[in-house]
Formats: sequence, structure tokens, C-alpha cells
Amino acid sequence: MEATIHHALLTLASSLEGVDAVEQLARSFALLAGFDEHVVSDIALATREATVNAIIHGNQQHPGKAISAELDLTAEELVIRITDQGEGFQPEEVPDPLHEDNLLRSSGRGVFLMRQTMDDVHFSKHNTGSTITLRKHRT
Repeated sequence: MEATIHHALLTLASSLEGVDAVEQLARSFALLAGFDEHVVSDIALATREATVNAIIHGNQQHPGKAISAELDLTAEELVIRITDQGEGFQPEEVPDPLHEDNLLRSSGRGVFLMRQTMDDVHFSKHNTGSTITLRKHRT
């Protein structure tokens, strides 16, 4: 296991008001990692999408539920884990946003954007919710 250089854990109520704080934290870690501004923006966008999905789709904005954002920066990579307390979903069942039937939809691009901007996107379900793990390699 790689040694962590920087670590942060943020737990928030399941409200969209906390999205900016998580995005800003991801942006700060990306800058610490030395990514260029384009990559920093990509990481911030992917983190924002994962956080919004956790609040809206995972926790369904339930006021009694929380989300957590855990960030780890190592010499090799930046890892961002967004965890909700929802039922989870099957990522392979998310409609392709590039399919002609979906091009004009106003939502449904979050998972696609995460996969396009990060080196690895992993979904996992556990006893108390689900977690999306976003990885960006530093080299």
C-alpha cells in the first residue's frame, strides 16, 4: 500500500449545499498533486458529478442521511471516494448519453463525464450504502 501524503475526510448532510465544499476540496488536492489546470478542472467536475449523484440518486436528498468524501493523495495517484447511504445502482444500466435518443436529455451524463475525465471509476455497494471511487494517476 502506498503511503498517503495528504488525507481528508469530509462528512456532510445529504444536501446540495455541500457540493461546492467537496468540489473545492478535490480541486485543492489536485493542485497539491501538481496536475495542470485542465486536469484540475476535470477532477473537480468528476468529483462534483459523483457528489451530486450521491445526494440526489443515492440518498434521494433524505435529510437524515449523509455523504462522505474521502481524499487520499499518494506519490502515485489521487483517490477520491464519495459514499452515500442509498441503495446503489447498476452502472451498466445507465443509458448511453451519446445514443441519439439521449442526446437532448437534460441529465444522465455524470457517469460518462467521470469515466472520460478520470483514469479509473469504480462503483461498490456495501451494507450501509454505496461508494464511487475516482482515481487519477500522477504520472
